[in-house]
Amino acid sequence: MNNAKMTYFEQEDILHLSLSDETEAGSVEISPNITAELNEAGELIGVEIIQASSFIRDTILESAQAKLLNLVG
Repeated sequence: MNNAKMTYFEQEDILHLSLSDETEAGSVEISPNITAELNEAGELIGVEIIQASSFIRDTILESAQAKLLNLVG
């Protein structure tokens, strides 16, 4: 995973995390906006997040809220 790189395509609002330079041989939809990219051996080589800005915002807010609730409760 030394070749890991992240690319954000602003116009499309897509975040692509590449873990390898290998050719994609298949993919698996993890959730409606997240796709795992696989090599020929079925190993994870990348992740694509559609509507990335909303996904990241919501993930950060949920994480912050969970931490706050644990502190208060």
